[in-house]
Amino acid sequence: MQSVNHALFLALNAPESPSTTILSIATMLAQTMIALVPLLLVVGWLRGPKLIRIGMLQAACAGILGLSIAQLIGMAWPVPRPFMIGLGHQFLAHASDASFPSDHLTLWWSVACSLVLHRRTRLVGGGLALLGLAMAWSRIYLGVHFPLDMAGALGVAIVSAGVCQRARLWLAGRPYQLLNALYHTVFGAAIRRGWLAR
Repeated sequence: MQSVNHALFLALNAPESPSTTILSIATMLAQTMIALVPLLLVVGWLRGPKLIRIGMLQAACAGILGLSIAQLIGMAWPVPRPFMIGLGHQFLAHASDASFPSDHLTLWWSVACSLVLHRRTRLVGGGLALLGLAMAWSRIYLGVHFPLDMAGALGVAIVSAGVCQRARLWLAGRPYQLLNALYHTVFGAAIRRGWLAR
């Protein structure tokens, strides 16, 4: 398995002197694109009706759960990153911590999988899931992850989204009510003016 993982990594990893255009695109995908997740969740909450808000809450919980599981796996099984074993070429500065599974893709795909589970957000979730493939490629291309790290992230994401789906009714109860009350307290003036959804 490791030999296949390493071979796939070397096939996808950047050459010694990559195109500056491709390198810039990969760096943007690897570093900047993750900001779309909190932005999407916040906008969905601020502008959406109750069912959308519950979906955003559920997706946020899936992301948090997924990241927590990924951290535990990394502590229990600290797989070194490619540059830590002198494999391939590295073009993105990164801490020398556990590689498996990818935290970025675990968060991204946990949110995406959660959104896919609901009719109103399925299209957005599917789009996010596909965009995640580009992010996965970029982090391999830049030399900070193996392909297996991405497969592990997807597995954790599916589990996290499934767990939070089973907890949907609970999340739609007291947790949603408390968060919604806080939302109305903080943004009451904007809500009354019609700038934000009730």
